[in-house]
Parts: sequence; structure tokens; C-alpha cells
Amino acid sequence: MKYLLLKHYRGGPGRVVDYAPMDRWTPEEVDAHVQYMVDLANRLQESGEFVDGKALQPGGAFVRYDGEGRPPVTDGPFAETKDLIAGWMMIDVESWERAVEVAGELSASPGPGGKPLREWLEVRPVLSDFGPSTG
Repeated sequence: MKYLLLKHYRGGPGRVVDYAPMDRWTPEEVDAHVQYMVDLANRLQESGEFVDGKALQPGGAFVRYDGEGRPPVTDGPFAETKDLIAGWMMIDVESWERAVEVAGELSASPGPGGKPLREWLEVRPVLSDFGPSTG
């Protein structure tokens, strides 16, 4: 079963740790954080559980259809108070328990001072694929 792991930027229920945004981390802290995620993705790829993953830019907008012949409505660039998705990872694992285990590992990625971020990750089951087949 496929699961989408969403890395929320400083979000989640009852934040455990309040850490500085990544743009205030040292280059070494950023490198360690990214390397941890690359290493985890490589381990998951070796076990056949990794599908894909990406980091996301902080900008973006909510968009919705506003009726025939009208342009889509947007709320503009994300305001600081909105929930931001920092990145995502798609995994294909045998069970919900394994998906939660992988999310826990991803949550332990290092942040400032090399300490685990203990960030909240949203784990979402994927119902089905749609669109053109990729193989």
C-alpha cells in the first residue's frame, strides 16, 4: 500500500520542539538534515519501499475554480501563518504500522545543533493512482 508522508513546516498538533526556520540554520545543519533524508530514502529504495520524494519551495497559493469563463481564484502567495508543506515522500509498504515506523524515522531528521527535529509528519494512505500510467 502506498502512503504519502507530508512534512509540515513547523506545524502539527502540540508542537514538541520550536526550532528556527531552515533559512536560519548553519550550512552544516542544513547539509546534515538533507543527508539524513537522502540516506533514509536510499535505505527505503534498497528495501523496495521508496517511491519518490521532494522538498518544496515555501511559496505557493491556494487555487480554486470560479465558474465558466472566469479565471481561477487564488489567495496569493502563502502568508506566514498558513500551513506550509516543506516536502513529501511517497512510500510503498506492507502495512500502516510500517508507514508509521518510516514516518517516525523521517521525523528524527536532525535540525539545529544536530538534535532530532521531532517534527510532525502527516501520513496519508493513497487510495488509487490516476492519470497516465508511468510504467
